[in-house]
Amino acid sequence: MRLSDIKTILHAEVLWGEEHLDREVFSACGSDFMSDVLAFVKNQALLLTGLVNPQVVRTADMVEMKCIVFVRGKVPGPDILSLAEERDIVVMTCPKRMYEACGLLYSNGLRGNCDGDN
Repeated sequence: MRLSDIKTILHAEVLWGEEHLDREVFSACGSDFMSDVLAFVKNQALLLTGLVNPQVVRTADMVEMKCIVFVRGKVPGPDILSLAEERDIVVMTCPKRMYEACGLLYSNGLRGNCDGDN
């Protein structure tokens, strides 16, 4: 799924990386616990979270995510956006709660890929 499709589905606003919306992602993860993302997530391309701090960008970079979507209308500060730009990670915000955002993406064909799915 292209990031432009994700933007449309979630009614999201791009905060950084508008020129990269043609990038493809094949799976997603929704979590506010960055330790869980590091422990269980593999081959993810999109992170949905309500946590707004620089560690989110660092974690996303470590697991090679292409995009972070902040849910519940949360908007990261300039320090977080600058860090995302340095790491070439697209940043969006959407008004939806995490459960709804994940459900919308799943119902439109974007799946998860997590080692913790037992």
